Amino acid sequence: EVQLVESGGGLVQPGGSLRLSCAASGFTFGSYDMSWVRQAPGKGPEWVSAINSGGGSTYYADSVKGRFTISRDNAKNTVYLQMNTLNPEDTAVYYCNVRDYLLRDYWGQGTQVTVSS
Repeated sequence: EVQLVESGGGLVQPGGSLRLSCAASGFTFGSYDMSWVRQAPGKGPEWVSAINSGGGSTYYADSVKGRFTISRDNAKNTVYLQMNTLNPEDTAVYYCNVRDYLLRDYWGQGTQVTVSS
């Protein structure tokens, strides 16, 4: 059974930083691309970032480019999202995602990030 467990969210002041983690199990982690998606209150899901299976290629939404960094540790079955220079518009529930070869999406429970003074 695929399981994704996010952690690391919280309340942070504008300009601050957080690092999110997503621990994966139930599949061959190192064989799959991973993504982060967020959903702000009252809005639809927004794709944030992705990383390929080997970690050598990363992709970012324009809204976070230059501020967020995605990485992964295949030995630990974990993907990370380092978020710097946070602003109130980054407030959302952040989910990690994996899509299998049958194009089925799997999601964690999400972790809340709130940016506020």
